[in-house]
Amino acid sequence: MTPSFAGVASSNATLRAFLQGLPGVDRVGADQRAAMLATRSIKTTAKAQAIDLAISMVDLTTLEGADTAGKVRAMCAKAVQPDPGDPSVPKVAAVCVYPDMVAGAVQAVGRSGVRVASVATAFPSGRSSLDVKVTDTAFAVAAGADEIDMVIDRGAFLSGDYRKVFEEIVAIKAACAREGGPSGNGTAKSGNGAAKKGSPAKGDAHLKVILETGELATYDNVRRASWLAMLAGADFIKTSTGKVSPAATLPVTLVMLEAVRDFRAQTGRMVGVKPAGGIRTTKDAVKYLVLVNETAGPDWLDPEWFRLGASSVLNDLLMQRQKMATGRYAGPDYFTLD
Repeated sequence: MTPSFAGVASSNATLRAFLQGLPGVDRVGADQRAAMLATRSIKTTAKAQAIDLAISMVDLTTLEGADTAGKVRAMCAKAVQPDPGDPSVPKVAAVCVYPDMVAGAVQAVGRSGVRVASVATAFPSGRSSLDVKVTDTAFAVAAGADEIDMVIDRGAFLSGDYRKVFEEIVAIKAACAREGGPSGNGTAKSGNGAAKKGSPAKGDAHLKVILETGELATYDNVRRASWLAMLAGADFIKTSTGKVSPAATLPVTLVMLEAVRDFRAQTGRMVGVKPAGGIRTTKDAVKYLVLVNETAGPDWLDPEWFRLGASSVLNDLLMQRQKMATGRYAGPDYFTLD
């Protein structure tokens, strides 16, 4: 925890007092601002840049009980080279799989720079003991995961047991520590190769904390959960598992972006944001990029600090990119289905 907030989590009472003392969210205002920003138009050159940026922010994901090693390898190949016919297309940010698929994904992405993320902590429900959650995380990290996507205990949060949620995040953050150097994918770098300020320690896996905002009911709860996760050491805060409706929405993401902006202003530490679920078109992706720029600022317009958890959006981004380059859309079978 940052020095400026030392003692905030010393008890559930102090943590509750802090979180419930955060400014309330004007729901109508948040909805209206998100809707207004969604109407912003982007011209041709800027749109082309936005499409490439959005592609570089995608976390390609497969989280099904029927996942196979072959399916994961195919997804990783697409992550590294989204359009085999156009090597100028940027690679995506990461692939996300279950813990038992991590080793195969690490081998498949090689040294491409595409990171391997793994859901953990009894995803998507989060309903298990802390020992099981820590073991789940440690298994994925040992297999080479660069990022861990954990889910909070929404039942504990909604019943006001903030301390339990805080302690679980702290424990999972500790389980993300890895002995020795990085795996070859996961050291956070800036454009010139230097480690970026605010990135996790060398060799540690990033921790993305999933709030499951669709179950939190209010924007005030989204703000409180965002701050709780950041105070406990989250490197990213993420809207959803993709298994609960509603998933990501622009107003909810706006509230989370305001939280990371305000957290950096008070602590000096940057935390990333990942909306996940329900982002299906290029137009949707561009709306989120505008939201990031106008709410948190351009520092977050980077895959280190903003991700799109939206596998289905990639093909639309690729189709729009090809349309801008050639003047015509690719056929429906041109790109592989995820």
